[in-house]
Formats: sequence, structure tokens, C-alpha cells
Amino acid sequence: MQSTDPTLTQSTTPRSLFIRYVAQNIFGQIGMSAYILVDTYFISKAEGADGITALNLVLPFFNLIYAFGAMYAIGSATRFTILRARGQKDAELYFTNAVFWAILTGIPFMLAGTLAPEPIICLLGGNQTIVNVGVPYMRIFMLFAPLFMVNQIFNAFTRNDGAPTTAMLATMMSGIFNMVFDYIFMFPCRMGMAGAALATVFSPCVGITICSTHILSRRSGVKFLRRLPSLRRIISASQLGISGFIGEIASAVTTVVFNYLILGLSGNTGVAAFGVICNIALVVTSVFNGVSQGAQPLFSHYYGMRMQDALKETLGLAIRTSMLFAAGFLILFNLFPAEIVNVFNSGNSPEMASLAETGMRLYFIGYLFAGFNIIGSGYLGATANALWALITSLARGVVFIILCAVIMAAVFGMQGIWLAFTVSELLTAGITLFALLHSFT
Repeated sequence: MQSTDPTLTQSTTPRSLFIRYVAQNIFGQIGMSAYILVDTYFISKAEGADGITALNLVLPFFNLIYAFGAMYAIGSATRFTILRARGQKDAELYFTNAVFWAILTGIPFMLAGTLAPEPIICLLGGNQTIVNVGVPYMRIFMLFAPLFMVNQIFNAFTRNDGAPTTAMLATMMSGIFNMVFDYIFMFPCRMGMAGAALATVFSPCVGITICSTHILSRRSGVKFLRRLPSLRRIISASQLGISGFIGEIASAVTTVVFNYLILGLSGNTGVAAFGVICNIALVVTSVFNGVSQGAQPLFSHYYGMRMQDALKETLGLAIRTSMLFAAGFLILFNLFPAEIVNVFNSGNSPEMASLAETGMRLYFIGYLFAGFNIIGSGYLGATANALWALITSLARGVVFIILCAVIMAAVFGMQGIWLAFTVSELLTAGITLFALLHSFT
């Protein structure tokens, strides 16, 4: 069983393949994540700072849903690519298996969103006002949790099966759909937060439909197969998708820990300011995820074919690209922080604006190191270095960020909150560099 993508051959240079896969995936990832910014903007117009605070408090559950989706999607698609490159027939079993486990994993989220949205938002730090604003949003998006995960799986397999353009269109059109219907549901239909949630949960249907045009076509190497679900196979896949899981969990952990610390330092205004930073950071992170996930099929293919020179060249291209983007974002957010914050400051709160502008200048320094860590962790997972992928991801997403946030908030207050991300990413970069060097020995 050989790759169905004719461009994945030794006659095509790694650079040209990198440009093709990564450029399209970056656009797709930006399209997928941009709806968060649109949600934030429209919610700020409809509900003010309370709406942004509520959105930021429930955002960790978004991250958790996407974490499982990323783990199943990236891990299963990676196994599919490696095994197919080596001509093993087991490759075709991973798609249907991933879809089944995504649906099963979504059931607890559906139950929690239906039965207990109020206590969950209270547990995350919301007062009664925030609970009233946030419950309609949380109840709706959690009820449709399986859709988000299945959409990620369809997209990853479409991209890895040699159709990156289709995958890009799927993610971009999902984002555009969400933006348009955010406005329609929230304002002409006057549905408020519930309208924002409905636009969000319908958008994966667009992505699944577009990806299906490839998956159901004759040229597809991805097949729906009638097989009993395999726990062994999903565990094997998840080992290689763990960096994607922890990457999403990192956002959830950062949001929860920072929210609790900021509530004690600056109250709801501080959480609203962090909400602006956090939602912009999702879009910035999507660019680096776009580089990592766009390069992932190439990493896995070259690894499966044992093409070491092409593998190293592609990794170098990915790291240099991430550094260029990090520098560009840092310049942008230092030159225009007030203008960017004002877009989301519908209440014209000077305190919120001041906190967010300071945070924007300091927080995004961390992406000089975060980009390297995202690429490195993605590479380790794509080349079956599951243990190192787990270590680097846990260091980045859980251990260092919690320690840095708690210690630096206690010592430096809000300044420490904004800089904790940078320090944790710098510490992780040392481990990632060691892991990459170890993988080449």
C-alpha cells in the first residue's frame, strides 16, 4: 500500500513540499481560530466585559475538547502516514477507529454541558452575573462536542492523504461560516451568547462536508471500514498525538491558573484584559500550529521512508519559519497594542485597556521560544519519539507554566503574570533542544 499523493516522492524537494503543505495549513489554521476573535469582538459588543469574562472562563473546556480531538487526529493520521509509507495494510484501520473514539469521548462533555453548566462556571471562578451570561454558551457548545473532534480527524486525514488544499479550504470555510453566522445569530436574530454558540457548533459541519469530498472520492486512501473499535490502536495513535493533546491542554491550564491568580490581583477587569490577550494568543498559536501540523505529514513520510537528510531539512525550514513569525508578531504587538485592545474594549474601560496593553507587550515575548517548542514537540510526535514528545509537552503545558505563574504572580503581581508565559517557554526550550539533539543520535 503506497502513498496516494504523487508529490511525496524523492523527485520533489523538501522545500517545495514544505511551502505547499505549510503555507496552506497556516491559512487554514488561522481561519479555524479567527472565529474566536470574532466571538470575542461580537460578544464584547453584545455583552460587554461580562461577556468576555464568561467566554474566557469557559474557554478551557473548548481547549479540552480540542485536546482530545487533536490527540486522536494527529496521532492516528501520523500512524496512517508512517505505516502507509512502509506499505503496511494496517494503515487503513486508523481512520474509522479514531472517529469512533472521538464520538465516545464526546459523550461526557455532552452530559456535563446539559446537566451541570452552572456549577462548572462557578467552579471556574464565575459569580452569578457571569454564570447567567455564560450558561447558554457553554450548554450549547458542549452538547456538540463530538462534532469538533470528528472535524479535526477528517481534516488531519485529508491533509495527510495528499490533499492539503482541501484541508485548508475546510478550515477556512468553517471559520468564515462561523464569523458570518456569529453576526446573524447575535444581532439580527438577537440570540446573544446562545447565538454565538450556535454559530460555533455549526461550523464543524462545514469542515466535515468539505473534507468528505476528498475522503469519499476514488482518489482517497482513507476508508470507512466496518471493524470493531480497537483500544490498542487508539492508544498507539494517542502516543504520537500526545503533543497535540498537551498543546491544547496548555492553553486550558494557562487560562484556568491565570484566571484564578488575576481574579485575586485585579478582579473581573483583569480577567477581561487577560481574555483579550488569551483570545489573540489563540490566533497567534494557530500560526505555529499551522507550521507544525503542515510539516507533520512530511516529517512522518520522510521518517517512514528513512530519508534522514530530507527530514532534517524540513525540520530546519519549520524552525526558521516559526522564528520569523515570532519576530513579526512581537513587532506588531509592541507597535500597535492600544489600537488592537480598543477593538475589544467596547465599554471604553481605561483600567482594562491599560492592563491589556501592558500584557500584550510582555506576554507575546514568549512566542520567540513557544514557536520552537511547538515545532519541536510536533516533530518528535511525528517521528514516533512518543516519550520525548510527552516530556516536552508536559514541561511546557503543565509543569513550568503553573510554577512560573504562581511564583511570579506572588513576587511581581500582574507583571509577573504577563511574563510567566515567557519564562516557562524559555525553560521548556532547553528541554526541547536536548530532545531534538537526542533524536538524531
